[in-house]
Amino acid sequence: MSAQLTILRAGPSMTLQDMGRPGHLALGLSCGGASDRLALAEGAALLGQPTDTLALEMAALGGEFQASEDTRIALTGAPMRVTIDGETVVWNASHRLPAGARLTIGAATAGCYGYLHVGGGFAPDPFLGAGSAHLSAGIGALLQDGEALAIGTDKGRETNRVIDIEDRFQGGEVRLTPSFQTHLFGKAELGRLQSEPLHRAARANRMGVALIPDGGGYHIEGGRNVVSEIVLPGDIQVTGDGTPFVLMVECQTTGGYPRIGTVLPCDLPRVAQAPAGAELRFRFVDLEEAVELEHADAQRRAELGKHCRPLIRDPHLMRDLLSYNLIGGMVAGNEDIEGI
Repeated sequence: MSAQLTILRAGPSMTLQDMGRPGHLALGLSCGGASDRLALAEGAALLGQPTDTLALEMAALGGEFQASEDTRIALTGAPMRVTIDGETVVWNASHRLPAGARLTIGAATAGCYGYLHVGGGFAPDPFLGAGSAHLSAGIGALLQDGEALAIGTDKGRETNRVIDIEDRFQGGEVRLTPSFQTHLFGKAELGRLQSEPLHRAARANRMGVALIPDGGGYHIEGGRNVVSEIVLPGDIQVTGDGTPFVLMVECQTTGGYPRIGTVLPCDLPRVAQAPAGAELRFRFVDLEEAVELEHADAQRRAELGKHCRPLIRDPHLMRDLLSYNLIGGMVAGNEDIEGI
């Protein structure tokens, strides 16, 4: 029997996610996958496994878990309060989860989406080449209390590693490129988009995030005459009442609302992780700069493993201190050593 992680208590919106299913737009299926793909890469780096390894995504609140065998885990994304058998452990780090121990993950203290990774990844039956749930398309389902998730073969051994990350959980600057209807918005509207703060509304999920402009909605002449066409995650659609919506990983594949701009893929995690009320500021960049930013982000994600370092634990809080060989090569002193 393979190792399993049992969900003793599931949060309200918990799914399995990887990098999604690219290449199916013609079939009416958007890519889907993790809301924060950078968090997926960070967890893979901490455990030394591929970025596309299936992980558990938790929206706002975690749950309680128990592994059938000793299991390596990593915790990334929106920081959440977490303990193993009552002992607090560090976020953005990898740990050993002993067989039978209770892993408890509480509410997010910043951001929206937290991730639980396991060594070997979760191993469900793939559909269209991926294991991720895509709820708006009817693929997969929310995870429930009592479910036992199969874990793949773990080829790694190292734990107690931590990674330093850039804070993307409080809003901030988001870069845009012009979209097909950007030119239909007047200079005043485009200038206002870049000069005034917008706040993340309470309406948000894996399909889209509503934004509230300080100066009211954005409007164009003839906006209702836009023909429906392909849309992608990152597109900012402006509805009839002027509300901008940033389309996210489970968005529809076509739409007829005018698009005022498109968020760069490397900045989508910042939008996904912005909590309700967080301030976002948008800035247009040209295509050349956008390509450079995306290349730099891809290189940074590929080199995340280089930024992992040993996790220094406080000996006063280590219940398992005596199990560590703290000084290599030392002996107890009562061994029968030949030649002495």
